[in-house]
Amino acid sequence: MKVLVLAEFYPSRRDPVLGIWSHRQARAAVDAGAEVRVLVLHRIVPPRAAFARGPVAVRRALASLLAEPREQVRDGIAVRYVPYVSPPRERAYARWGAWAAPALAATLRRVRREFAYQIVHAHNAVPAGDAWRRATAPLPAYGAPLIVSVHGGDVLYTALRTRGGAAAVDRALGAARLVLANSHGIADLARSCGAHETAVVHLGADLPPSNWAARRDGPPVLVTVAHLVARKRHADVMRVLAVLASRHPTLRYAIAGDGPERAALEGLASRLGVSERVDFLGQLPPERAVELAWRSTLFVMPSTDEAFGVAYIEAMAGGVPAIGCRGEPGPEEIAAAGDGLVLVPPGDIERLSQRIDELLSDPHRLREARQRARATVAAHFTWEQCGRETLAAYERARS
Repeated sequence: MKVLVLAEFYPSRRDPVLGIWSHRQARAAVDAGAEVRVLVLHRIVPPRAAFARGPVAVRRALASLLAEPREQVRDGIAVRYVPYVSPPRERAYARWGAWAAPALAATLRRVRREFAYQIVHAHNAVPAGDAWRRATAPLPAYGAPLIVSVHGGDVLYTALRTRGGAAAVDRALGAARLVLANSHGIADLARSCGAHETAVVHLGADLPPSNWAARRDGPPVLVTVAHLVARKRHADVMRVLAVLASRHPTLRYAIAGDGPERAALEGLASRLGVSERVDFLGQLPPERAVELAWRSTLFVMPSTDEAFGVAYIEAMAGGVPAIGCRGEPGPEEIAAAGDGLVLVPPGDIERLSQRIDELLSDPHRLREARQRARATVAAHFTWEQCGRETLAAYERARS
């Protein structure tokens, strides 16, 4: 089966982490038997942060965007970048599909001659699904059954908090033959936002070899692998670090990721007196971030608006117990599948401290939690299973 993947977020030379989950799902589909090519909607407008830093930063950011090779091969998958321009996100994100559609339509004329795709898999309704709907409306010969994957942003952000977002998400999901959600909670929200037919396909994680054992010498380490934004709640983990200082004086906190909250978090660490025990490692290549998680003691990410949370299962795959928030679609689903993910109420520093202390203070309990975490991923959340379920979704959409 020939599948054309369309995505806004996808790994690039500039950012090998961005949208890594969409690439890994494409790889999983290839391993399951699909033939896949990828189109990336490549917005060549410098980010707002560059404009805040001045003209030199804007020129450098634009040069970096323009230097991204239009044709790439990533892990054997052909990837083509489709450049377009659009107004700022905060004013016009719901309309980015309309801005990208002309460039996408022009690209499809060439792609269709080279690759007779039978299914189109768009990651997110806006802008990818909406751009596809607009680009193919006047070009019916270039159309194909549309699948839209909802990873959370469409129904937790765009439809609720963006001007015109609800209508744009509704149109794109309504145009899809099948909507794939990364959890049952997100599937429910997708149906309330215009999806007709839904299926749940969980993203996956790589399991280390069965004889692999992480070296966890030295002090205990909490780790979070996530973009530095407020909803990931790194600040809660720092407060726990301060609370547990007397009981676990050697406890450290490693943070892999970067983002707009970094300066605020560094300031908080200083005010709490834990700066010397917090390591801001910046954005790491995916394989290094996973290795960091596997060599840590506990993965802690008490985030909110968490549609799935592939970082939890990546850590759990290496035998690292994880802690997330109760009431979130993804963490609730992962926890229900088996042991290895502990849930606490959002914003409850006392409960979060208790759960971390319980695991750190009981080696036997921690060892059992490690074994159960890996077993849960092996049974329910591998990339092989994701690939099989993705291919089955493609076949369902064609029937």
